[in-house]
Amino acid sequence: MRLISSVNEMMAWAKEQRRVGHTIGLVPTMGYLHEGHLTLMRRAKENCEKVVVSIFVNPLQFGAGEDYEEYPRDLTRDSQLADSAGVDVIFAPAVKDMYPKGYSSFVEVEQVSDHLCGAARPGHFRGVTTVVSKLFNIVRPDIAFFGQKDAQQLAIIRRMVEDLNMGIAIVGVPIVREADGLALSSRNVYLSPEERKAALVLSQSLKKAKELIAEGEGEAERIRQEIIKVIEAEPLANIDYVQIVDNRFIQPVERLEGECLIALAVRFGKTRLIDNLVMEVSPNDSHDA
Repeated sequence: MRLISSVNEMMAWAKEQRRVGHTIGLVPTMGYLHEGHLTLMRRAKENCEKVVVSIFVNPLQFGAGEDYEEYPRDLTRDSQLADSAGVDVIFAPAVKDMYPKGYSSFVEVEQVSDHLCGAARPGHFRGVTTVVSKLFNIVRPDIAFFGQKDAQQLAIIRRMVEDLNMGIAIVGVPIVREADGLALSSRNVYLSPEERKAALVLSQSLKKAKELIAEGEGEAERIRQEIIKVIEAEPLANIDYVQIVDNRFIQPVERLEGECLIALAVRFGKTRLIDNLVMEVSPNDSHDA
């Protein structure tokens, strides 16, 4: 496995791979890799001849008072894990190379970013789409792989790629969870033992929602209130948002129909965790309870 920090070197490597006809898969990450990331890498390895993992803690997607400086970083550990997953290249550029002095160009996807984390973290998704578009331009992948845990991010990137005719296939990979149901996240390391236990309320509340939908409940607000009730029963949980939206345009829905996204953001102490559930609901699957 090769470690590349230079933008020009990364572009040259990718150009050579394309010249000889290799397909390139890209897994963008902010590092501190876990099994969820490794699942993305293994999926990329199955589908592409060459796999690039970017490791870049992107300052543009952190707001004032967020955890940019504290965000966990361990390139040595990450390199070992990526190598074990069969990755060909880690691209780990410096901030000064991605955003040199005078940098003033940004990519923004409207509407899809209006709700959920877009409303809770202003400017966050402008940072995401800017850095991802730069990574796409540098690596020129055929396929890019993203986790379903960041469902709104996935929808926004799909919209960006479609709107800007980037010609890159975007693959969403299901959430990877611990045995007890907690979605894997690099931020889980911030949790105290008590907060780690309390965080199980996220998957428990989504399980409750899934049960309600299976029983025929189709009113989004009724389901949302039941989720809130489950979460609020946990004293250490502080809700940022609970919303139900369509999974393509990330707009609120009154009734569940088609592919819907139930999305949560909850704080446990200083740690903000997200989780979600995607449900395909036909009009015949739900009724007024």
